This record gives sequence, structure tokens and C-alpha cells, in this order.
Amino acid sequence: MAEKIDAIKEELTATPTEALEAFVEKYASDSRTGVQKLVDTAKKRMDKLQKEMIRTENLKKYEKEYDTYTYICGIDEVGRGPLAGPVVAGAVILPKDCDILYINDSKKLSAAKREELYDIIMEQAVATGLGTIGPDRIDEINILQATYEAMRQAIAQLSPQPDLLLNDAVTIPKVTIPQVPIIKGDAKSISIGAASIIAKVTRDRMMVYYDSIYPEYGFASNKGYGSAEHIAALKAYGPTPIHRRTFIKNFVS
Repeated sequence: MAEKIDAIKEELTATPTEALEAFVEKYASDSRTGVQKLVDTAKKRMDKLQKEMIRTENLKKYEKEYDTYTYICGIDEVGRGPLAGPVVAGAVILPKDCDILYINDSKKLSAAKREELYDIIMEQAVATGLGTIGPDRIDEINILQATYEAMRQAIAQLSPQPDLLLNDAVTIPKVTIPQVPIIKGDAKSISIGAASIIAKVTRDRMMVYYDSIYPEYGFASNKGYGSAEHIAALKAYGPTPIHRRTFIKNFVS
């Protein structure tokens, strides 16, 4: 007796992507229309995976170009533009044979996907580092210098120390390690993309925490950026200790 289509559908749902080829082979000769639709769905999942593997391989262009270096570190920052909260830099050294899929510019990923990748990156990376510079320091030295400081903090946390830095767009002052600035590097280098993810997740978690302390400003949703809700709260309640005074001059006296 032929297996019921609902049972085959459940089997497909439970089949991990890497085992789909066996599923397709198992049901390829089943002539029922419903089964063939499920086979087509499996093939589409396989095709999607293949495309993602190719995209990820292309993300290793710079890592391959500088393959003679033992420890290549990607660096990126999150939080230059918000009115409140810190700027956070991430630094990640991935293993040479890294096969983590779906790494990308953190802004192109859903919050759930970033959280999932954060755990994978932290588990599989050779080393990770995070640097955090708060609002007072940002006001004191300006956001660009604060970003550089956060990046230097992140690099200092790495063990082993990197032989080469792949940076998102910038050249970091006061760093003796060779650097390669890459425009839009978080979408072009798997190492920089990984750094952008851990920095983004770290900062977002901080802003959710700040939301519990200052609930009027909507930090959990706006992450400190100048949304209409945030600006209205700023005008109504004034600044909090985590606001950047040099960023909010147009909104409060």
C-alpha cells in the first residue's frame, strides 16, 4: 500500500536540507501529482541551498586573496548614526575552512537570523572580540574617533592576534597590523560580515535592556535611532544618560 501523501509531506518537513537528495530519489518514481509537488519542493530547497553555498564561497574572495596570512580578522561597527546608546565594533577570525552559510551584511538579515548566526559564529570562530564606546566618550572625541577606539578594543580582545585586518571601509589609526579597507565590506567579505553580525546583535541586546530602564523612548524597536516616536519622547521627557548630547542638539535645548 502506497504511503499517504500527508505522511510524505511530514517526512519532507522533517528532512534536513543535506538529506533532501535521498528524499528526491525515494519518491521520484511515485506518479501521484501530490507526491511530485513535494519532490519539486525538495528540489527547490536543494537549488536554494546550492545558490547559497555559491554565494558564501564568493564571500571568501578576500580571505582567499590573502590566504598566506594565518589569522585574517574581519572588523565592522554598528551604531554610528543613533541618537542614543554606544557604538559597538566586532572583530572575528574565522577558520580557514569556514562553511557557515547565510552570513551577510547584518542589515540584510532578519533579527532572528542574526541571533541564530551569532551563536554559530561565536561557537565556530577562531577568536572574537567586541569593543563598546559609550555616549559620553562619543561626545568627547566624536563618533569617528569613538568608532576607531571601539575597533581597537575589539582587536585587543582577540587571542590569537590577527596577522591581517579586513575592515569595512576604514583604515584604523594606531594599529600596527596590516589593514585592507573594503568599501561595503560587510557584504563582500565573510569575515567582515561575521563581525557586523556579532556587533549588531550585541548592540541590539543592549538597547533592549535600555528599553527596560527608559521605556518611554522605544529603544527596543528603534535601537536609539531617530524615529518619530523617539524624537517625540526626547522633546517630551528630555534626554536620558545614554543620549549623545552632540547628536540631539536639534531636538532639545
